[in-house]
Amino acid sequence: MTRQLRVVPAEDPDLVFRALREALAGGDSILPGTPSSPVQQAVEQRIALVVETSGSTGTPKRVALSSDALLASAAASDTALGGPGQWLLALPTHYIAGINVLVRSLAAQTEPIVLPQGHFDPRDFAAASTLMDAELRFTSLVPAQLARLVSVGEEDLSVLEQLRRFDRMLIGGQALSPNLLTRAIELGLNITRTYGSSETSGGCVYDGVPIGSAQARIVDGQVELAGPMLAEGYLGDPERTDSSFHQADGHRWYRTGDTGEVVDGVLSVTGRLDGILISGGVKVSLAAIERAAHSIAGLADAVAVRAPSAEWGEVAVLFSTGSARLEDLRTAVAAALGRASAPAAFIHLDELPMLSSGKPDRVTLGELAAGWEGAASAPQ
Repeated sequence: MTRQLRVVPAEDPDLVFRALREALAGGDSILPGTPSSPVQQAVEQRIALVVETSGSTGTPKRVALSSDALLASAAASDTALGGPGQWLLALPTHYIAGINVLVRSLAAQTEPIVLPQGHFDPRDFAAASTLMDAELRFTSLVPAQLARLVSVGEEDLSVLEQLRRFDRMLIGGQALSPNLLTRAIELGLNITRTYGSSETSGGCVYDGVPIGSAQARIVDGQVELAGPMLAEGYLGDPERTDSSFHQADGHRWYRTGDTGEVVDGVLSVTGRLDGILISGGVKVSLAAIERAAHSIAGLADAVAVRAPSAEWGEVAVLFSTGSARLEDLRTAVAAALGRASAPAAFIHLDELPMLSSGKPDRVTLGELAAGWEGAASAPQ
């Protein structure tokens, strides 16, 4: 049995919302957004949603999700959040976190408040939140959006009052810096860090703890997730599906590609398996370099990428919209992680290139980093 797969313009959230309602009820499966290549016309009956994502590597993949997986994710989230509520959509609807806002709204039988797509403005966000009238109010954001809200909230009490009305703000898509988390909590915002991906119907771990019947474990240093919210696999790519999903110990597991550890039932993600480079024969973690840089004032948005080096094979290059002296930065990182981890260059950008998901565009940054030996550091 099959059903039709329909491409739905992601820039029209109301249309996506209606199409998603029909898809969950057994109508045409949908793919929100503009696909990178033609899509097949028919998919297996159990597939309700296809999400195209480049992940962290830049290679397009189409994640196929069933109605059961999406609704299981919504049910687990409702339980973790204290019940169903009303949602404010502030993320693109071709991104799984944006789709989840719509799925949870449908499951809760509430109308989502939709922020205009495109540029994120904290005051527009605060104004839209005044339209929420349900007992419980939620939203889902990426760290870059939270940073803008916090910056404005620290200066504008009227905006802060609206932000405090949210019973929970889910923050995911990339690591949330400790400094930004502390600032948000000090403002009285109700923050929950989420972890997951399109392959898990979005966030299935809240503040390190799996929600609903989700499970997390570490196998050979890699984070694996299991639960009813897992995707069917990758559309038209059985080889990639078999590589990422497997059966073990009576459960179906998804290999995330992330490194981490579980201590007392709490998951900590430490980096990416593909975020390890070999510099002068020494393994270097880009994620660890970023964490060290984030502890330096003004570098909370720092992103580390690999670059070729004739002398060392590979080196780390750090980007940020902040300013730093390369010598000071190298000293601080070396003290925390060792000399091999000290970035070879620091490049200041007025604005970091970002994916629509709110994650740094590491592919573009990698291209910029390729010429690191001729790049200038930030103003001294």
